[in-house]
Amino acid sequence: MAVEPPAAVVEDLDAFLDVRREAAAFRWAPAEQLHVTLAFAAAVPDRSYDDWVERLERAARRRTPFEAVITGGGAFPDVARGRVLWAGLALAEEGRVEIDRLATGVRAATTKAGIEVDGGRFRPHVTLARVNRPQEMTNWVRLLDAYRGPAWTVDRITLVESHLGEGPRGRPRYEVREEFLLGG
Repeated sequence: MAVEPPAAVVEDLDAFLDVRREAAAFRWAPAEQLHVTLAFAAAVPDRSYDDWVERLERAARRRTPFEAVITGGGAFPDVARGRVLWAGLALAEEGRVEIDRLATGVRAATTKAGIEVDGGRFRPHVTLARVNRPQEMTNWVRLLDAYRGPAWTVDRITLVESHLGEGPRGRPRYEVREEFLLGG
């Protein structure tokens, strides 16, 4: 489950990164794959899918649209030994509450449908790049601190299926399966 920024937001971030990508031997995420993951389920049994979709729809209906801006960034697990470079989200207080409740609702819907949720504590971010071995990423994080994209209204969530190894250069290929409007 993901929040997908609109095309204009992705294009702005992509243009900012485009002239800088050659400076690092990272595996950069393609622009069409930039999103905020709310919950990740590695395997979804066919028998659970319909129940899951109904639960996700209810979870989305309970939330209110909110404004977000991609800005700043960081590295996981930390900047000194980064493996993942990410851009952050600026959210007003009500937006922060909504996205946290949305992620909690999506994760609860997933587990109640009998599907295991992978990953740790939710931290809203857009994964930009990955590296094979940990490396110092302070300069990249400072660069992202200078970026502030256009604001947009988060008004939907998307159920995305990953097809590992089927995308360009052996990367995942993403397929949108369902969309759910916030507030119903």
